[in-house]
Amino acid sequence: MIQKKISAVITLLLVLTSCAATQPKPLASLTQYQNQELKWQDCYENYQCSSLLVPINYADLSVGAFSLALLRYQALDQDRRIGSLVVNPGGPGASGLDYAYNAEYIVSPRILERFDIVGFDPRGVGESAAIKCLSDSETDASFAADPKPDDETEFALYISDARDYYAKCAANTKHLTDYSTLNSARDLEILRSALGDRKLNFLGKSYGTYLGTLYAEIFPENVGRFVLDGAVDPNSSNREAMLGQAGGFDLALDAFLANCLKRSSCALTGDLINARMQVNELLANTAITPLESKSGREVTEGLVVVGIASALYDSESGWPVLRDAFKEATLGSGDSFLILADQYAGRQENGTYISNENDALQVIDCLDQKEIATVSDFKKGLVEFSTRAPIFGPYLAYGGLACRYLPNLGSVEHIEIKNIETKPILIIGTTRDPATPYKWAQSLAKIFSSSILITLDGDGHTGHGRGSSCVDSAVDRYLLNGITPKSGLFCAK
Repeated sequence: MIQKKISAVITLLLVLTSCAATQPKPLASLTQYQNQELKWQDCYENYQCSSLLVPINYADLSVGAFSLALLRYQALDQDRRIGSLVVNPGGPGASGLDYAYNAEYIVSPRILERFDIVGFDPRGVGESAAIKCLSDSETDASFAADPKPDDETEFALYISDARDYYAKCAANTKHLTDYSTLNSARDLEILRSALGDRKLNFLGKSYGTYLGTLYAEIFPENVGRFVLDGAVDPNSSNREAMLGQAGGFDLALDAFLANCLKRSSCALTGDLINARMQVNELLANTAITPLESKSGREVTEGLVVVGIASALYDSESGWPVLRDAFKEATLGSGDSFLILADQYAGRQENGTYISNENDALQVIDCLDQKEIATVSDFKKGLVEFSTRAPIFGPYLAYGGLACRYLPNLGSVEHIEIKNIETKPILIIGTTRDPATPYKWAQSLAKIFSSSILITLDGDGHTGHGRGSSCVDSAVDRYLLNGITPKSGLFCAK
């Protein structure tokens, strides 16, 4: 689960009720989908809800239709309205409805004046024909489970769990192989047309940059003002992606450890090397004896790993809690690690999960993989993962292996991305981003021939809306006026 590509947006604890119709009737042609009229209704005081019909299978419209849930925050100055700005927070699996509900926090007042902020739950997510695999209690067990196989017995259990997981996905979700990001990119074109916008203006974070990239590859002539923040390299293999993220999380952890060691209250001691050893020792100990919590839940090795990863997404909010977590661990307590892990997973105190993000992530990530290595290749790669990323590497070495057991994965369509020619777009990369390493932003900038790369020298995931006036003002100028920096822009927090 560490490979999760989530947004840096504030987690919305309000679960939005469905705006979408159930069991929709399919339309007869793609033109009818493109020309459908959106029926907006007032909802949640200052917002509007609607739904959008999209084909389940673009190659065979007779299969049926999905209904995608939409949420819109209308531009405050309608007389000077530029158009719609479609937003996606990442994932795969994060809710675009929740993201748009936070419109006043994700973009500046100037953008709110001139753009309708439109969020949608992509197919398989939230209120849009949600992918369903596990129950809440099964999801609890999944997060708490042994996160890495250390011997053949554990490896056999890992494979057995993977088979069981995807069997449940297939049993609980129809049309499982139609939930790919490639199809979601085609849905974006249906949405653009239904909104009545000549071009698609898009703000995509993390995984959202992959969605935007696929859209631009298929519909380059319809790309408007695009901001791709926390970029994903669309051409990296699963192995390359996992190695990149393992290195990214280790780099981000080093930054945290260096900061912690400067503080007298830090429970970790010595130099950076010693601090890393203490982290690994804690993980090894919790694999044998979990930490305790006030709720009575055992804080296992898996939950500690997820908790550490969760804290690294945001240095301002996550690092202080992580410092507390290491201090508590010396007393045998894992409460702060549990808080961080639950925030990451979207688990509420009553044991329910606020969305289906975890299931959607697993399935869509698998559908997007062009090729999956053999079991023996995964095993051989463990040494390199452990060498290049000593802490997170062993936990990500088998990332993607479970996808081998998703039924009919070989039938999923993929496209090759080479050089995309569009109007100028902005790509943002953060130098110590744990989830989307900076080099991925550099790679994506090479794919888009007219892109401008904005570099934020900082910690945490994504760069826009995280306290850098340098980044935020450049994004505002671009979205409002189409003005890009003349060359690559380097920003410091």
